[in-house]
Amino acid sequence: MKSICDNHTWSLVELPHGHRAIGLKWVYKVKRDENGAIVKYKARLVTKGYVQQPGVDFEEVYAPVARLESVRLVLAVATHFGWGVHHMDVKSAFLNGELQEEVYVQQPPGIIDNDHKHRVLRLHKALYGLHHAPRAWNQKLDTELLRLGF
Repeated sequence: MKSICDNHTWSLVELPHGHRAIGLKWVYKVKRDENGAIVKYKARLVTKGYVQQPGVDFEEVYAPVARLESVRLVLAVATHFGWGVHHMDVKSAFLNGELQEEVYVQQPPGIIDNDHKHRVLRLHKALYGLHHAPRAWNQKLDTELLRLGF
């Protein structure tokens, strides 16, 4: 919730006529070390994206993935020229994808604003589970990499 709130992921609004709110659910995971001891408990808020309908809730989806052959080629070229290779992991990556579409979700279970129970959340950033979350994240990453000169 801290990542979501710090990122200004949504705002509390009245549901506009003609729109519907997508449900949210919590997904819990227990992280363990190599010996099986519990290291930490994780919770992720995800949309029930399976209720989204093409043409109604989203238009275009895609999730670009590098082919294994491309990865091998890049590694071979880097090795040949003696270049260093680095990788990175973006924490809460999809939460950085900015939505162009109007997407509304119900208030999260267990965190409902009692003064505004009938309101919904308008998403400004993507959440895991949305059909167009990978596209929003890829557009954001592409924009930032171009801005940095890549």
